[in-house]
Amino acid sequence: MNRRELFQVAAGTTFAMQAALAAVKERTPEDIATDEDFWAHIRTEFTIDRGVLNLNNGYMSPAPRVVQEAQRRLNDSTNMGPYHTMVRQLYPLVETARRRVAEAAGVDAEEIAITRNSSEALEIAQFGVELKRGDEVLTTNQDYGRMLTTFRQRERREGIVLKEISFPVPSPGMDLLVKRFEEAITPKTKLMMCCHITNLTGQIFPVKRIAALAHAHGIPLIVDGAHAFNQFPVNIAELDCDYYGVSLHKWTYAPCGTGFLYVRKSRIKDTWALMASSDRQDNDIRKFEEIGTHPASTFNAIPEAIAFNDSIGIARKTARLRYLRDRWANRLAQNPRVRIMHSKELDQSAGIGNIGFTDLDVRKVSDELQNKYTIFTAPIVHKEFSGIRITPNIYTELSEIDYFSASVEKILKG
Repeated sequence: MNRRELFQVAAGTTFAMQAALAAVKERTPEDIATDEDFWAHIRTEFTIDRGVLNLNNGYMSPAPRVVQEAQRRLNDSTNMGPYHTMVRQLYPLVETARRRVAEAAGVDAEEIAITRNSSEALEIAQFGVELKRGDEVLTTNQDYGRMLTTFRQRERREGIVLKEISFPVPSPGMDLLVKRFEEAITPKTKLMMCCHITNLTGQIFPVKRIAALAHAHGIPLIVDGAHAFNQFPVNIAELDCDYYGVSLHKWTYAPCGTGFLYVRKSRIKDTWALMASSDRQDNDIRKFEEIGTHPASTFNAIPEAIAFNDSIGIARKTARLRYLRDRWANRLAQNPRVRIMHSKELDQSAGIGNIGFTDLDVRKVSDELQNKYTIFTAPIVHKEFSGIRITPNIYTELSEIDYFSASVEKILKG
């Protein structure tokens, strides 16, 4: 690598990783996805416990070394004060995190509120949109449980009506998903919500089409992007939704307790903050960040996580995650007792996979994987289906994927 190439690689990575990135810059993401030498360099950026196999990265991903170091350094700085170091010096630096997130999301920084997770982000929108008794909210029965609970509380407290549409697993296509929403809209529908990608089976939704459908009826759309952002390329402006909530400690690798909410600029004024804000902040995206005293170290480490992702390239990440998913799914699908619950279509899925069985309790299988084989997964039991969610990560070794597959095969034999 020459000097120019070094500086073209984003900051915040080791020299070994920089060299690996420079060596593959002319290759396609699909080609790089199968390059074990390249991903071996990426693995060195993580300080994970290899004593277990974590296939539940959908819950939360570990932060790479550079993010941990930034958070530790900022926390040390905080404890030197904390008033003048945290309040006077570090709190204002959240504006850099806001700017970096906005750049990655393709929107204006004045439309991004930094939050502690996607639940907080989405509840700001869910509680912030004014609704009256009898107004209908339309979403799916495969939304994240906490988000459904949020609407059910408004249903009990305010008398709104929550309508949940159902769709098959895996979905036969995007047209069906749009059609299900279209058929459920009534004159009373005042708010819609959908996942960009579900946490259950990794089903991707055609958000742009659903947004167009909602807006044609004058209805705002909230999008749960908890698992989407930086698992695959996302440009929020192109989606044309009104609200978009994300957990940055999932696929962005930011510290635990980081997320963001996008609010379309024209909707900021009429959206109530979850915690009280002054009327002087009515048009200010920062009114959604009024949460009292909180650590500056977590939010201010976000730019390092964004830089880390930029270095690797989101398209490369997506290709690798799909490659790992397909390796176990294609192998285990050969067993007649196995059901693959995620879609195989590129436009409908990314790195999240889900495996079901014709005659086994997924909770017991998940327990055995953990207790006997030290493999952590996420059993999913829905009223319409059940399966085990499998979410490896870019630090996952190919041999670990094969170990998981072999372990499932042993359980099926037993």
